[in-house]
Amino acid sequence: MTSSVAVLSDVHGNAVALEAVLAELAVDPPELIVLGGDLTWGPLPHETAQLLQALPAPALLVRGNAERALFERRAEKPRERWLIDTHTDDDMAFLRRAEEGVTVDVAGLGPVRFCHGSPRSDEELITPATPEERLAAAVAGRPERVVVSAHTHLQFDRRAAGIRSVNPGSVGMPYAWEPGAYWAVLGPDVDLRRTEYDVERAVTAYRQTDDPLAEQMAEILLSPPTPDEVIAHAEGLEFSG
Repeated sequence: MTSSVAVLSDVHGNAVALEAVLAELAVDPPELIVLGGDLTWGPLPHETAQLLQALPAPALLVRGNAERALFERRAEKPRERWLIDTHTDDDMAFLRRAEEGVTVDVAGLGPVRFCHGSPRSDEELITPATPEERLAAAVAGRPERVVVSAHTHLQFDRRAAGIRSVNPGSVGMPYAWEPGAYWAVLGPDVDLRRTEYDVERAVTAYRQTDDPLAEQMAEILLSPPTPDEVIAHAEGLEFSG
């Protein structure tokens, strides 16, 4: 049984935000770190991968839809080609450790299933407003009663459909009312965290890259959509992609 698990998801190549979270973790390291996917798919992919390879605790990697796109080497668009070219062989070797989902027995919570979108799809959009019927369908066949997902960049802790549905939020591109890097610590309960970091420094770093979407990513950091807007959009889609 694991006493404490830090969950970091949806970094999206924001090495500046990740660096701040890791500095906080270094002060009081957890027993385990779970990386919830969509880690390097952003303006600072190599810098992010380097930080992830020097974590202050053992780590498990969950595959997000962004990692899957890298592995499949989709390169139809300039941004996709740029990301593929920017990842080094070592970066890719590290990311290939990612699994579709992992289960960890966490003290105080029992078996916890970690996934990106949902247990059935890395593109399913689970939010605090997801109807219980769809939530039950998304976890059908899984024995775990605590499910930690990511993908929507919304931090929440909700009990519904007989399970505890948790999202740690996004480290690098949160959709939240307050800026910062969002993550969580599990064990013996769920502790939702927010770490302050220098957003302007991240924006400057983005704009100094050749990322074709650098300006768009910078604008999202400066003026993210509200949680209400994201929930309405996500629940209208159910699945991204």
